[in-house]
Amino acid sequence: MMKKLTMTAGALFATAMLAAPAPAFAEGTGSATIDAIIKRGELICGVAGNNAMFSLPDSKGVMKGMDSDSCRTVAAAILGDANKVKFVPLTAQNRFTALQSGEVDLIYRSTTWTLGREANLGGLFASVNYYDGTGFLVKASAGVKSAKEMDGATICVSPGTSTELAIADYYRVNNMKFTPILIQDVNEIQNAFLSGRCDAYSTDSSSLASFRFQQGDKAKDLVLLPEIISKEPLGGMVRKGDDKFFDLVRWTFFATLIAEEYGVTQANVDTFMTSNVPDVRRLLGLEGDMGKALGVDNKFAYNAIKQVGNYGEMWERDVTPFGVPRGINNLWTKGGLQYAPPMR
Repeated sequence: MMKKLTMTAGALFATAMLAAPAPAFAEGTGSATIDAIIKRGELICGVAGNNAMFSLPDSKGVMKGMDSDSCRTVAAAILGDANKVKFVPLTAQNRFTALQSGEVDLIYRSTTWTLGREANLGGLFASVNYYDGTGFLVKASAGVKSAKEMDGATICVSPGTSTELAIADYYRVNNMKFTPILIQDVNEIQNAFLSGRCDAYSTDSSSLASFRFQQGDKAKDLVLLPEIISKEPLGGMVRKGDDKFFDLVRWTFFATLIAEEYGVTQANVDTFMTSNVPDVRRLLGLEGDMGKALGVDNKFAYNAIKQVGNYGEMWERDVTPFGVPRGINNLWTKGGLQYAPPMR
């Protein structure tokens, strides 16, 4: 009787921490969030929904981009079906509230991992699917070659973002002044910049490169300045209080890196099912009970790779078309920062 009361109290505590209805821990996987996803039959993932490189619906309404594909890998890992995702577009202002309140299970919304966000917003960053940095885009006609030539400039930026703080820090350190033009909607920011309301447009350099690329023949009229003024590790954020779900999101991402390391792709994954390489066998659920340890099927990584692809495949599909070099987002074996701990 005492054991039953203790488990019920633990489940109530976990539910309160996650601020979302979920089955008791004892009823399922050991994760309130994973249990809720399984019961619901879909993952609810918060995305931007307006950034072509990270998350943007195509002409058929299908969400495309690196962040949306990252959501799909988690759905495949938990539910065995990468399509069982409900994408919820969020703004820079409401994304953390949506996560805290349980409106979404996790967010993949070009969100920068910072101490303040992890310490103050009740969340944990489980992955870094894109190493980025704050940059500046200006018109070629302005003749500006460096951000240090922009003393007194007006800069279009989205409020409530790490970009806003990065600009303020940069100008403070360099004893310069600027006037922020704060606009929430990304399309309005871009239109404001093109129409001349501000001297520069600032956000993550990946987004600036994507926007410039989308201008087609007019791309030559825009200049991405050489300075990268901040570190912006972008990735998936989950609520604190559910370690099992945190582990699942983190290791699903690591699995896509390990797959790329070993050359395991969406197209050839089945040919590796007879592999005698221990790391590959554990990756694909052939031995080791790695999925079971996370509260899901041992084929969690196999499902993610088979249905979405490895990290390199996602990059080629979602980022390469915009002309952005992989750079520091390469695997560690190729001089990049993407590195997965061993799956054993």
